Amino acid sequence: MTTRDTVLGRIRAALADVPASESPDDVPVPRDYRRSHAEPDAVAQFAARVADYRATVTRTTEADACATVAARLAARGLRTLVVPDGFPAGLLPEGGAWTVLRDEPPLSVAELDAAEGVLTTAALGIAVTGTIVLDAGPGQGRRALTLLPDYHLCVVREDQIAGDVPEALGRVDATAPLTWISGPSATSDIELDRVEGVHGPRTLDVIVVGGG
Repeated sequence: MTTRDTVLGRIRAALADVPASESPDDVPVPRDYRRSHAEPDAVAQFAARVADYRATVTRTTEADACATVAARLAARGLRTLVVPDGFPAGLLPEGGAWTVLRDEPPLSVAELDAAEGVLTTAALGIAVTGTIVLDAGPGQGRRALTLLPDYHLCVVREDQIAGDVPEALGRVDATAPLTWISGPSATSDIELDRVEGVHGPRTLDVIVVGGG
């Protein structure tokens, strides 16, 4: 008997007396543990944690959001920029030096690889972990759009920032194609040398948009 057989056997034995009509939601699970380690100012904590991951964070207001996006793109000196369907028109600067690429019809892998950057929104952010969550919703596009270009500029609203992971999980659709981003793509697998851009954007810019 293998270890796998042993584990599955114990699971079957533990479930032997469970009625077939019972669902997980029928049995309450005690959750008296601490569910959030967020600080009082979750937005500031989110910005600090994202910056810890070597990403650039810019906080701005609704009124200045479009100008802030334009400034970050201009500072990058992009020539080609992928913008997913559903990205808010009011946040997309006009007259920039870059060419906007749309993913309709879908861009090829070669076209995405050649694109210099991508501009998206987000599903939410997580303050404690400094994580950005994408769910392929409007303004985010399919997963490949944010994995192949070398630069990612992501716009997150303050009201999208959850305190901690349990809160975030309650605010997302678990069946959606979720991508969890904690800083630029990086790995230290080879001789403990940090290498960025191996399996995603080498550079991550985050703009946090608030109301005031």
